[in-house]
Amino acid sequence: MAQRERWGSRIGLILAMAGNAIGLGNFLRFPVQAAQNGGGAFMIPYFISFILLGIPLMWVEWGMGRYGGSIGHGSTPAIFDAMWKNRFAKYVGLLGLFLPLVILIYYTYICSWTLAFSISSIFGLFPDADTLTGGATSGYLTPYSNYLGSYIGTSTEGLFLKPHYSAYIFFAITLGAGMLILAKGIAGGIERLCKVAIPALFIMAAILFVRIITLDSPIDPAMTTSRAFAFLWEPDLSGLLSPKVWLAAAGQVFFTLSLGLGAVMTYASYIKRDEDIVLDGLSTASLNSFAEVVFGSTIAIVSAVLFFGADGAAEVSSGGAFSLGLISMPAIFTHMPAGEFFGFLWFGLLYIAGLTSVVALSQPVIAFFEDEFGWSRKKVVSWLTLFFVITTALPMFVRGSLDELDFWVATFALVILALFEMVIFFWFFGSERAWEEINRGASVRVPRPFFYLMKYVTPLFLCIILVAWVYEQLPSLLSNGDTGVWIARVFLALLLVVHCFVIRAAWKRRERRGL
Repeated sequence: MAQRERWGSRIGLILAMAGNAIGLGNFLRFPVQAAQNGGGAFMIPYFISFILLGIPLMWVEWGMGRYGGSIGHGSTPAIFDAMWKNRFAKYVGLLGLFLPLVILIYYTYICSWTLAFSISSIFGLFPDADTLTGGATSGYLTPYSNYLGSYIGTSTEGLFLKPHYSAYIFFAITLGAGMLILAKGIAGGIERLCKVAIPALFIMAAILFVRIITLDSPIDPAMTTSRAFAFLWEPDLSGLLSPKVWLAAAGQVFFTLSLGLGAVMTYASYIKRDEDIVLDGLSTASLNSFAEVVFGSTIAIVSAVLFFGADGAAEVSSGGAFSLGLISMPAIFTHMPAGEFFGFLWFGLLYIAGLTSVVALSQPVIAFFEDEFGWSRKKVVSWLTLFFVITTALPMFVRGSLDELDFWVATFALVILALFEMVIFFWFFGSERAWEEINRGASVRVPRPFFYLMKYVTPLFLCIILVAWVYEQLPSLLSNGDTGVWIARVFLALLLVVHCFVIRAAWKRRERRGL
């Protein structure tokens, strides 16, 4: 068996894992979720979910990944098959290839939008509305909404979208950059990128943070930054009684830590057998949460309150992550001193965060074809590039398909995969073996209560989330008959079937080799 790649350094590993976790969800999705679900009250279920779901699942994925790497495998089908001696294990594990692959079909495209907007800002290409008003913002934001709509083609009617020609160029640049980095390998490509990108991301976020908290409101002299912070952080405790708030908090923890996708597991398969994954896992989660809670909430929400007022910011937040990040922020930057530069930093920050996630989500598929089919990294990357060029046409041109893909893979299915991870590791592999695997090489062992948390509480919590999501979402899913939605569903079904055939071919190859 050929020697598998390894991370070049521990700091490179931690930064790469942080790059996997820190993405567009930290700076776009988190502030919207917090603002829509009780402000400061949202943080209570958020941190409870972080402890009950985030930390245990992080350690589980690190432990499973390191174990897989020790037997020469870095993808969930092979790892599940090794831990759970059942002929269906590998087919359950295919979700660890299917989910990140589908996410990348639209995530790479969205990442390219941020690069386009960063260039637009530095060259002063954003529209400039004549007046700035608090309260209702829909009329004021119309030019900026139209700017985004004309770029991605949603301003037209009908099933098919017509993006601006530059959208193809920026997508090609983003896809090319990600695939080039991946072709250079674990240490030479991904680790080298993250050693530069993650510190740069934090520096850019810190500059924007300082600028936002020193701003004066152009619409209300009485609106100070402390009052703007209060909009987000003053708790509405009535929200704690709402299942919707708890579901939103748990979903955000999953989304932001990139759990239930297979990427963390694959990254962990390239570490040394006695690497301290307890401390490394905590460091990764802490970096991600710091970026999310401190920078992600402040930059977007506080600036929106200062420029639009509390009511206007609430209206903007209700429009979703894209409305906040790609419509209201350009409006803010066009009315901020040196706004072209700070807009360049904001969208540049989003692009870096997105690009590190693009390379992380690509790695599970690369590891699978390297380990199971013996393909070279460059061969896998070449085929992946062709795959994305073809399949990104779906979210790029078919209305409604992007949101449909996002729901099934980034909201629903990742909970299923996370549940299987916990059950396979702690019940089929063995709870004591799993516990020792997590603590192998740890300078400080995980407190024993986490053993019972991982074995009983976290799987139960996941089941409750899954049942609640199905109950809440199923009626609306069944009633949605849009053509674009059904095209996306058929595509997902066909791609899932293809994955099954690929898995079967890989295990036939194993049998021929006597493995």
